[in-house]
Amino acid sequence: MIGQIKGILINKTPPRTLVDCNGVGYEIEVPMSTFFQLPNLGEPITLLTYFVVREDAQLLYGFLTQQEKEMFKQLIKINGVGPKLALSILSGASVDELVEAALSHNSNVFVNIPGIGNKTAERLVLELKDKCEHLVGDQPKNSAPREIDDIQNALISLGYSPKDASIAVKQLPRDVSINEGIREALKILSKKI
Repeated sequence: MIGQIKGILINKTPPRTLVDCNGVGYEIEVPMSTFFQLPNLGEPITLLTYFVVREDAQLLYGFLTQQEKEMFKQLIKINGVGPKLALSILSGASVDELVEAALSHNSNVFVNIPGIGNKTAERLVLELKDKCEHLVGDQPKNSAPREIDDIQNALISLGYSPKDASIAVKQLPRDVSINEGIREALKILSKKI
């Protein structure tokens, strides 16, 4: 199994990255939460990976944190959730949001993710509840400052100046999720132009 890739980021097009490791390019699919934190092209990167072998393909999925990788592994164990849907889930909500949703039996977090209906969301909540208690971080429940930093970094990687990105994120609520925060910040920045 390939558990980690360390090399130079040579291409990134959502959701795929291409990492050069001593002349060999590894194509790795990542959730958007990882994608928005990727370094610039030509810079070094280390991704934790999960290797999937199917009859018609060999695929690598990459993550910046061990928590994301563990959540991915728990998600694909659930009947009806494959790697693509697991990536969509991780792109739509942070690991902490998913854990909190499962523990509080809140299926709305899952319903808001494209490709998941009410029944699937309920099943995810039920099956994740027992599997994800060990994924709860040691950080306080309110991790908004980290998410605000992630939103600001994503805006900068999209080409906005650090000053404009900072102005936009200051207008966001403190409890906003990364994906929703990026959408709202882009709306704010589009009005400014």
